[in-house]
Amino acid sequence: MKSKINIVIALSIIAIFLNRIYAQQTPVFSSYNYNAVLINPAHAGYYSDIDIAMTSNGYFNSIDGSPKSIDLSVNKLTWSEKIGLAAGISHDQIGVTHTTNFFTSYSYKIYYDSDYKYGKWWAYDPNIISFGVTAGAMIYDENLSELGLENDPEFQQDVHSFAPALGVGFLYNCDKIYFGLSAPNLLNEAFNSKNNTNLKNVYYSYFGYKFFTNRFEEVLVNPSILLKYVEGAPLQADFNLLINYKNKLEFGGGYRTSNTLNLLAGFHISDNFRVICTYNKSFDNVVIPDTFGLVLNVRLGKGFE
Repeated sequence: MKSKINIVIALSIIAIFLNRIYAQQTPVFSSYNYNAVLINPAHAGYYSDIDIAMTSNGYFNSIDGSPKSIDLSVNKLTWSEKIGLAAGISHDQIGVTHTTNFFTSYSYKIYYDSDYKYGKWWAYDPNIISFGVTAGAMIYDENLSELGLENDPEFQQDVHSFAPALGVGFLYNCDKIYFGLSAPNLLNEAFNSKNNTNLKNVYYSYFGYKFFTNRFEEVLVNPSILLKYVEGAPLQADFNLLINYKNKLEFGGGYRTSNTLNLLAGFHISDNFRVICTYNKSFDNVVIPDTFGLVLNVRLGKGFE
């Protein structure tokens, strides 16, 4: 029992350091590929039909206080093919630190190839330039009193704060190439003094390339890179590779410059529903365990084909 308490305390101190200095975790490989609107509002309304994605990570861990996250988003093109809307909620927990974000996103799209704006047979993937804005709120809680560190005044008072959130994003997508830039919340630093936190603004950039292995277009290969920058922290990069076989099977892997390995594998249960399992292993941090996650993705209408 005592060893578990020590682990919780260690994790909580790490959590406080990470949340106050680095603002938030980078979405794991699964979240980035299957729930992109979480980091870039320009993805709002990207699909022609309603897309619902739920991603979770860390809930199968046995160590108390280890990182856990769950995200849910709903994404839809509106009455106008140029306007997209999305909404969602995300919750992160590390030790005694909890962060919950609510958001709604709006995007405006320019189709630069009208003959190709409805995508290919394997996915709705239009040629677009998209500009997005997101607004919402963040609830930030640090239940420091739960640690029981009676001799340290820094851990005697809990931190509870509520702050608005505002972000912007850009997306360029064509037949084989996509590129995005985003700042999900530009107000983190502005409210630090008012809500007793030290959160920094986070900036993302990502690039990907798609190609088929043969003329029959059965196997789609998608290498990509995700960059994250936070003031005061080293630039972080995720190098990923995703392989899709006929919209029936998906598997892939990635490496993060924080010395973390990400793997995933899943399958399409139907044309409208897919399930992906993820695995993340950190080679440097012996406190945080290997993490398993789950992605559930429903797309109505024509689905993934």
